[in-house]
Amino acid sequence: MDRLTSMAVFVKAVDLGSFAAAAAALDLSGPMVGKHIRFLEERLGVRLINRTTRRQSLSDFGRAYYERCRVILAEAEASDALAADQLSEPRGKLRVTMPVHFGRHCVMPILLELARRYPALELDLSFNDRLIDLAEDGHDLAIRTGTLTDRAGLIARRVARQPMIVCAAPAYLETHGRPKTVEELAQHKAVVYRRSGPVPPWMFPQQGQTPFEVLPVNRFRLDDLDAIADAATSGAGLAWLPYWLVRERIETGALIRLLPDQAPFLYDCHAVWLQTRHLPLKVRVAIDALATELPGFMM
Repeated sequence: MDRLTSMAVFVKAVDLGSFAAAAAALDLSGPMVGKHIRFLEERLGVRLINRTTRRQSLSDFGRAYYERCRVILAEAEASDALAADQLSEPRGKLRVTMPVHFGRHCVMPILLELARRYPALELDLSFNDRLIDLAEDGHDLAIRTGTLTDRAGLIARRVARQPMIVCAAPAYLETHGRPKTVEELAQHKAVVYRRSGPVPPWMFPQQGQTPFEVLPVNRFRLDDLDAIADAATSGAGLAWLPYWLVRERIETGALIRLLPDQAPFLYDCHAVWLQTRHLPLKVRVAIDALATELPGFMM
């Protein structure tokens, strides 16, 4: 007899509490269920289930063997699912949560192209800057920028790095002058990002040291990156923003990139998902697409 099949019958008999119930669930005869159990017991040389006319109970060894069988069967199912994935295309609903601006400008185009490539794939996208609990909210994947703080039960893969640059409108620079060094930034007016708590500093990498931090004078504090870019373009002050967000404005001259010789601070972007024995094909394909395509959006 097939050992894996006999293990499955044994686990089902334990789960349902009787040979008869297992036989009904597996569409087998009662004697055939008993035959599978005896096959295992004879092979192992030890009793798994103590049986009487009224009840059955696991032996001490049977209890330990049952737990191991459950693991083995789960691994076998995961292996079969993996093989099936290789022969199929991603399908079904893919639920992804992402930051509003980064998601709309960078992530969504990649996922839409993925959906065009695979017609059976559905997208359910959520744009939200708050931290989402993947298990509680039922999302398959989260895109997160910056430092990851909650790692318990999660797997993360870095899929891109966002260069942060300082920029300003020509009108502002004509009036206030152009900073030549990072230290001079503190003497200028700035439009800064703040959602809650204190204003985060602007950071600049230093060789072999922690990043240098600057907190410019900030009369304008906004919680929307597009609004910060708009305010900077109007001449309200300097701004420290992801390059991908202001690329077009810099190319047209609406904003000027400052300190071009200063290496930009790189904000990590991760794809995050729940730790699982078998990652669905739709999720794996999405992660691979993001890791391949997102870096091109950062340049």
